Amino acid sequence: MAATAAQIARLRRMVNEPEITTYDDDSLSEYIERFPHLDERGEEPYTWDTATQPPTQDANEDWIPTYDLHAAAADVWEEKAATVASDFTFSADGGSYSRDQVYQQYMAQCRNHRGRRMPKSMRARAWPEETEAQTDLSWIVNRVRPLS
Repeated sequence: MAATAAQIARLRRMVNEPEITTYDDDSLSEYIERFPHLDERGEEPYTWDTATQPPTQDANEDWIPTYDLHAAAADVWEEKAATVASDFTFSADGGSYSRDQVYQQYMAQCRNHRGRRMPKSMRARAWPEETEAQTDLSWIVNRVRPLS
């Protein structure tokens, strides 16, 4: 369940990091693998083993590796913004330097990618499972009072 080279390359383009000096392929792969998602068949990346106490998470062998690259890109942009958060606007020698605009642009990219994340959903299951006797609702009746 590792990120593919194509996914890493796409994330690299999404976060404008063409060089491997700041983010190498392994670190970008870690970002990608933080966000597994339902595959096109609706398979979840993990299954829960309820035979253990507490329940444990097992890898789903039927899951086709699918990751949310926009969520990973948002995290990278947020980290990049943190590196320039201390930059500030100042004036010196008749010039004005607006270094805080870099932070604002990085955060705008972060918001853009957060807004494009894959929708999350989960299957709701009744627990404990209902028996047929519990689901038999034939005894429920609407009672109408006679008009007087």
